[in-house]
Amino acid sequence: MSLIKKEQQKQLKEIFKKISNNVKLIFFTQEMECPFCKDTRELLQDLSSLSDGKILLEIYDFVNDKDKVDKYKIDKIPAVVVEGQKDYGIRFYGIPAGYEFTSLINSILIVSRGQSGLSDETKESLKKLKDPVKIQVFITLTCPYCPKTVEMAHRLAVESDLITGEMIESSEFPILIQKYNVMSVPRVIINDKIDFEGALPEKDFVENLMKVLD
Repeated sequence: MSLIKKEQQKQLKEIFKKISNNVKLIFFTQEMECPFCKDTRELLQDLSSLSDGKILLEIYDFVNDKDKVDKYKIDKIPAVVVEGQKDYGIRFYGIPAGYEFTSLINSILIVSRGQSGLSDETKESLKKLKDPVKIQVFITLTCPYCPKTVEMAHRLAVESDLITGEMIESSEFPILIQKYNVMSVPRVIINDKIDFEGALPEKDFVENLMKVLD
């Protein structure tokens, strides 16, 4: 039984016609699947089946496929990498369901184009980066403001090879919630030194991001 309703399946088939280049969803699970691994795998399988061959799915074992785990720097599961003509650094940790289903679909479309859609001002600012930047966006599946923040992190990752943008579903990773003292979402942690809350506009998000240069 599909996790995607029939009416939504029709909509997705139309949306996937806009995919410019093939996209690969690289999913990490394990033999004894984690609580949300099975549902995440089935969701990705459904998406792939609706795409007329434009969305390819690869599944790897977190324990046994260490070469792939190391290549994509995966440290927890379930994990989804959205890869286009290259690995843009887009990651989903936890099931991308609820409001975050929109984030997954948008990321697929963005990666298929290989273009961030960010402003020229933002693009110029990102050229100043010299070292790797990891953006962690903590979300809940019931948060209507979170997808905007996740999408911004992913657009930034597409624009800069130095940036990795991660969605982290809060309920699945309680240790990280404690570590970063996440009390509300969306909560953004950048390189473990910069943090802010809320769905900020692009300009404000980037201003916070560029504090890594301080």
